[in-house]
Amino acid sequence: MKKIAVVTGSRADYGLLFPVIKKISEDPGLSLLLMVTGSHLSGAHGMTIKEIAADGFRIASKVKLSLDDDSPESTALAVAQAVKGFAREYSRLKPDIIVVLGDRFEIFGAVAAAVPLSIPVAHLHGGEKTLGAFDEIFRNSITQMSDVHFPATRQYADRIISMGADPRRVFCVGSPAVDNILSATLKSRTGLFRDLGLDGAARVGIMTYHPVTMKKDGGLGDLDSLLRSISRLKDIFWVITMPNSDPGNSAIRQKIARYTGKYPRSAKAFDSLGRIGYLSLMKCAYVMAGNSSSALIEAASFGLPAVNIGDRQKGRIRGGNVIDVPKCTQAALNSAFKKALSRDFRNSAAKTVNPYGSGHSAAGIVKALKAYNG
Repeated sequence: MKKIAVVTGSRADYGLLFPVIKKISEDPGLSLLLMVTGSHLSGAHGMTIKEIAADGFRIASKVKLSLDDDSPESTALAVAQAVKGFAREYSRLKPDIIVVLGDRFEIFGAVAAAVPLSIPVAHLHGGEKTLGAFDEIFRNSITQMSDVHFPATRQYADRIISMGADPRRVFCVGSPAVDNILSATLKSRTGLFRDLGLDGAARVGIMTYHPVTMKKDGGLGDLDSLLRSISRLKDIFWVITMPNSDPGNSAIRQKIARYTGKYPRSAKAFDSLGRIGYLSLMKCAYVMAGNSSSALIEAASFGLPAVNIGDRQKGRIRGGNVIDVPKCTQAALNSAFKKALSRDFRNSAAKTVNPYGSGHSAAGIVKALKAYNG
C-alpha cells in the first residue's frame, strides 16, 4: 500500500487540500499520513488542528513551530524548525511520496527536509505569481525541489515547464478549491448567522488582510486606508478573518482588534471560520475585500464581487469578479467599492467563469499519485 504524506500548515492550505485528503483516505490502495504544522498548532491563530480532527481525519504527525513572535528572524528560525522536525518525522513514518500545496515558509521547510532523504514531492498550486509577498520565492523554490506538479491553470503549467520541470510530470488539473465548493454541504444563511452571532437581516462583507512581506511597512498603510473605506459603508456588516502567521501579522491583528472595538455594530473579527463556515459565508456575502488569494480563487465560483488591494496578489490570475486597487488612495478605494456594490458589476460578477477549473481536481491528483513510481 502506497503511503502518501500530506502536509498542511494553515487554515488556507487545508481548505484547498481537503478534497485531496478525503480522496486519499477513501482509496483502499493508499495509506494517508496527515502531517500538521504551522498555525494549525498555534493558539494565537485559532488552534485550527481542532477543525481537522472534527472532519474525522487521523493525524499521523504534528510538527510544532514557534510562531508567537512574528519577526523576520523568528520566521527564519521557524523554517529551520520545520526542516528539523519534518526530517525526523519522515524518517519515522517513511512515506512513499509527500503532497504539499502552495508557498508558505513552513511548507518550504517541509519540502527541504524531504530532498536529502530522497522522498519524492508532489506540489499543488505551483507556477503562480504573487509579487507582493516572499511567498513567491518559497513557491518557486518548492517547484524546483518537487518531482510531480499539479498546477491550477494552463498558464501556470507552462511556467513550471519553463522552469525546467519534465512536462510528463506536470498535470494541469485545476484547483481543488473548486472541488471543495461543489462538493461541500454549506450552512444556510440562517444557521451560519446564528453560529457567528450576526444580525440575520444584515448585508455582510468579508475582509481578510495578510502582511505584504515585500513592502517596507508590511502593508499597514494600505490596511489603514482599507479600514477607513469600509467604515463609510454603513449598510455593510464586515466579518473580518485574522491574518496568517507571516512576519508583521501581530500589528495587523492589533489594528483589526482596535477597529472592531471601535465599530462593534458594523464589524466582528474571527481567528478562523472553519472550512465550511468560510465557504458558507462567501456564498451569502455581498462583497469581499482585502488581499487574500480566496478573493481570486474561491470567490469566482460564487460570483462574489471582490476588491483586491495592494501588491500581495500581483501577478496571479483572476476572474471577472475582481476589482484591483494597486495604489490604495482613498479615492481609488471608494471608487472600487462603489463599482463592486453596483447592480451592473454584481450582475457581471455573477456570470464569472472560475479560471481555476471545473471541480474535478482531486480525482486527477489521486490518479497521478497512484501511478507515480519515481
